[in-house]
Amino acid sequence: MQIQRVFARSMTTAASPVKIPVVLHGIDGRYATALYSAAAKKNVLEAVESELNKIGGLIEKDVRVQTFMETPIIDRAAKKAGVASILSSGRYSELTSNFFQVLAENGRLDQTRKVVSSFQQLMTAHRGEVQVTVTSAKRLGTDVWNWGTTIFDQSRGPMLDEDEGELETRVFRQLQDILKKSTLIEKNQKIVLSNKVDATIVGGLIIEAGGKTIDLSVSSKVAKLERLLKEAI
Repeated sequence: MQIQRVFARSMTTAASPVKIPVVLHGIDGRYATALYSAAAKKNVLEAVESELNKIGGLIEKDVRVQTFMETPIIDRAAKKAGVASILSSGRYSELTSNFFQVLAENGRLDQTRKVVSSFQQLMTAHRGEVQVTVTSAKRLGTDVWNWGTTIFDQSRGPMLDEDEGELETRVFRQLQDILKKSTLIEKNQKIVLSNKVDATIVGGLIIEAGGKTIDLSVSSKVAKLERLLKEAI
């Protein structure tokens, strides 16, 4: 309990002068916000972000660590000892180590992946960034882009004779230019663009940004057509 009290005092003193960039809810949101406040006070936000991402990556790739963190049948004392052992091998900062001891004491290690995600949301907002996810049936390329330009910008022509890396870079750059002019992105926001592949959408694009979604997928158009046909029968 001593670690929990020490960390709680650290978070309390850190919270008052720190401006939280976005309000998060839920258990993971509260823990992530508390850690953000403490890290901001110590001016180690980027370092803590890197450590959390490292822990998140470890959970994703090691099923044993994932099971240990998220299985409720392991008692809290064992989880405290186990997480201390995991962190000691990675040379994590005292702040991050103490934070995970608090999670273990409170029986919240199962929230780790959500906390990592919530902390990333805080850091994205802190940097003035907006995460934009573009879902396509396959990796963004000339055929997907040409289909998309007929919707977004008729003035942009096809891109030919480029290797895959150059093509993807150019596609992302042009998508960023278009998104900056749209209502999805606020002025002065930095776009962090990622491409998610989902073959079930058949074709087209689904664009998600700042809690808003534009569904331009073929699958959604087919579903809409099916509904119209059923209503007509």
